[in-house]
This record gives sequence, structure tokens and C-alpha cells, in this order.
Amino acid sequence: MKQGLGMYIYAAGSTMPDKSAFYSADGDFLIVPQHGVLDIRTEFGKMLVRPNEICVIPRGIRYHVALHDNEPVRGYIMELYQGHFKLPELGPIGSNGLANARDFQTPVADFIEDHENTEWTLYGKFGGNLFAAKQSHTPFDIVAWHGTYYPYKYDLGRFNPVGSISYDHPDPSIFTVLTAPSIPHGAGTAVADFVIFPPRWLVAENTFRPPWYHRNTMSEFMGLIMGNYDAKGAGKGGFQPAGASLHNTMSGHGPDMQTFERASTMELAPQKVGEGSMAFMFESCLMVGVTEWGLKTCQKVQESYNAHSWGPLKVHFKRPETSRGVGNDEKKNGVGDAKDMSSVHDIKGK
Repeated sequence: MKQGLGMYIYAAGSTMPDKSAFYSADGDFLIVPQHGVLDIRTEFGKMLVRPNEICVIPRGIRYHVALHDNEPVRGYIMELYQGHFKLPELGPIGSNGLANARDFQTPVADFIEDHENTEWTLYGKFGGNLFAAKQSHTPFDIVAWHGTYYPYKYDLGRFNPVGSISYDHPDPSIFTVLTAPSIPHGAGTAVADFVIFPPRWLVAENTFRPPWYHRNTMSEFMGLIMGNYDAKGAGKGGFQPAGASLHNTMSGHGPDMQTFERASTMELAPQKVGEGSMAFMFESCLMVGVTEWGLKTCQKVQESYNAHSWGPLKVHFKRPETSRGVGNDEKKNGVGDAKDMSSVHDIKGK
């Protein structure tokens, strides 16, 4: 379990039992709350993680999760089996931008005095299986710590996005919060990227501003924390908070019909998008499988997804009958005819 990643959707209606803790030996957990607040006690101290914040708990660290004010919780998790998350290289952006190191928060040491006549249950995830063990003292007995291996949290509202101020739609990698590079696959690929689509201004001219239609060598798992995603409609059959979509490697996708029509006819004045919204993406260079729960048991799969999103799209371009030297009474061979060789390369030697 030290290669790859896992993606989960979680929900809970009660706090973990008293005197219990959990850890994963398989990988680092990146937790994205969508509803409800997580009150997390780790070996290093406490973190209160709200929707629109994320936290990372590295492999092996023990922690206990309580529901703040007993409110049910729901959200997403990406588990990284190899390497660790880091800030992306900023390149020409310079020394600051995107997720700044100064905005990440770490817990302050806080310990429990419970080490006599007590019993704690420790739950462990190991090799994809769950185990339980008893111990005679609390795991939360660290009185001080220092070093480079620790849990942390980040407020997504602190993200400093960049974008085009002239034309065209840049790749979504410009919105990367955290990344786990894939060394064997070369530069520009990642085992895991955590990307967000925050509130931002769009000012590009002569441009189709939503994400264009494409196929991608990366697998894209998208979720929505709140609000509406600007490339998909809301409402019945649309992309809603707590929902998710997966476009695996080389699966074609792009804006739905209503987004296409709106973006194709709108006035290209400066526009604020994503206000009150936060969509995100778990992206990976790896091919992603789907569990039985995800395909069937959850009973939430939108079977008409393709028809609803792209079925209504209309053809807007048609080749003129007289194009490229082909007349109505001439055979169309796709590369022009003898009267017009403008589309045929001259490969004869000189």
C-alpha cells in the first residue's frame, strides 16, 4: 500500500467512542469537510476543521474525531499512499501566490493525563483492512513536539489565485493547493493534486471562458463544498454540494449545454465567478477504479449524466459546399481536388 492513492466520501452522525483513536498505516489523509465541523484531537494537539477548510493527517498519526455541537458531518477524503503533500513549485509566479506557507496552521501540544487503570481502543487501517487493539494508556500523551512531520490545516479562503489577464483559459493546475509529485512519471505529473476553483475574476477577451472540452491524461475526481460550479448547471441533474464526478484518464468532458450557451453569447466584460462557492478536484496521473459502493450500493449514480450534460448540445459549424475547391458536382475527398491543392503538402524532392 505504498503506491497510489484512494478517494473516499465520508459521513458520520456521532462522535467516535470515548477512549478511542484511529490511524492509517497506509497513507496521509487529506480531509475536505463539506457539512459539519470536525473537532479533531491528534497526538500533536487539537484542530477544529470547518467546511471551506482542509486538514492533512500524515500516515501513522493517532487521532480522535468528535462532532462539534453534535452536528452530523459529511465530506471527502483523499488518501496518499506514496510520498507526502507539498506546496507546488511556483515557477514564473515567483515567491508568493496560490497557497502561501504562512497560512497553514499546526496544532499546539495538548496532552491527556490518563495512564493508570484505563483502557483505550486503537483502530488501525493497514493494507486496506481495519484492525483494533487495546492499550493501557492514552495515545494522546505528547507534552511537546518539534520537527517536520505533523498534522496541519488550511483555510481555502486564503488561497491567492492567478489567471489570464489577456486571453485564453489556462490549465486548472494554476489552482493547485497541494501536490504529491510522481517522480517516475516525469515532470508535470503527480500522484495526487488537490485543486480548487475559488471565487475569482474572469477578464479574458475573445475567449470561451469556462473550461474547454477536452480529454486528459490525468484522472479527475471533482467535488463541491458549497455553492455552484461555474462549468456545470445546478438544480436537478446538475452538480450539487456533496456530489462528485469522476472523469477517468482520456474520458472526454467539458461544460454542460446551458453553460456552453451562456458563455458563447455573453458580453465579455469583467466577471466575478464562484462567489459563495467552492468546487475542488482530486487529480492523479493514475487510472482510478470505482468500488461497488460507488457504482451501485450508494444508489446515487446519475445514469443519464451524459445525456443530461451534453446530449442537448447543438452543431454550430458546417463546412460550406464550395469550400476548399470542391463544387456541388465534384467528388469530396477530404483534401481538396485537382483544382485546389492548397491542403496537400508538396513532398516531391527539389
